[in-house]
Amino acid sequence: MKKTFALILRNTKLFFRDKGMFITALITPLILLGLYAAFLGRIYRDSFASGLPAGGSLPEELLDATVGGQLVSSLLAVCCVSVAFCSNLMMIQDKVTGARRDLTMAPVGSASLSLGYFVSCALVTLIICFVALAAGLLYLGVIGWYLTLSDVLILTADVLLLGLFGTALSSVVIYPLSTNGQASAVGTIISAGYGFICGAYMPLSSFAEGLQRVLSFLPGTYGTSLLRNHTLRGVFGEMEALGLPPEVIRGLRDAVDCNFYFFGTKVTVPAMYAVIGGATLLLIGLYILINALTARRRLVRKGRA
Repeated sequence: MKKTFALILRNTKLFFRDKGMFITALITPLILLGLYAAFLGRIYRDSFASGLPAGGSLPEELLDATVGGQLVSSLLAVCCVSVAFCSNLMMIQDKVTGARRDLTMAPVGSASLSLGYFVSCALVTLIICFVALAAGLLYLGVIGWYLTLSDVLILTADVLLLGLFGTALSSVVIYPLSTNGQASAVGTIISAGYGFICGAYMPLSSFAEGLQRVLSFLPGTYGTSLLRNHTLRGVFGEMEALGLPPEVIRGLRDAVDCNFYFFGTKVTVPAMYAVIGGATLLLIGLYILINALTARRRLVRKGRA
């Protein structure tokens, strides 16, 4: 356990000591928030306005809070995965520099080494994602605050769960890679494409029905819907208090994926947690299996030698 703790501490310190990786990982959520507000804000606003009944309107602060909740949920949905891929670059860095070979030659078990990478990646990812959450809450506080303390606590739990999901996913994907070029290519693909396939950039409800059904098999889409439900819960509650018809509110919830459907069946919030939690456990199990098989092959090669 002491060796594992030392590896976790070593990996975490090295990440934060590398100013390039740290600044890139930290500033990315803030840049995304600015870009979302600048380019997607108007699209989201027009989408909400079009869903209102003819002649209907909402207070400007409520409309801004609605758009802001969607922006913040999009930011967090993407960051919990993209930041994990950035945080996990230490695994590749050690392969490139030969540090991993030195560590395996030392009296450090492969299980401790793998656990050290995973936990340090999770710590770094969660630290940065919680900073992003704080920035998002500050943004909502400026444009329109309709959250309760329970909403904030649930959002914190959502970020924790999605951060672990991102860590597990990145650990499985990055483990076979051996060069910085490969890691950069994978990171670029994830950063560019994940926001679309998880419904962060554009709600899945705006896609063709066939594509919606395909994307509904991906766990990340359920994570985005969870965040949407919790950043917009207070907003929709205020709409009900203002007397908006239930069918209008239901249509707005459908439009932003708060109401998520799997082949026409509405998915409940507990079921979303079950999907994300199950996917995280499955990925962790796969990561353990990959490491175990690699360690076994290494022992077989040593035995033959």
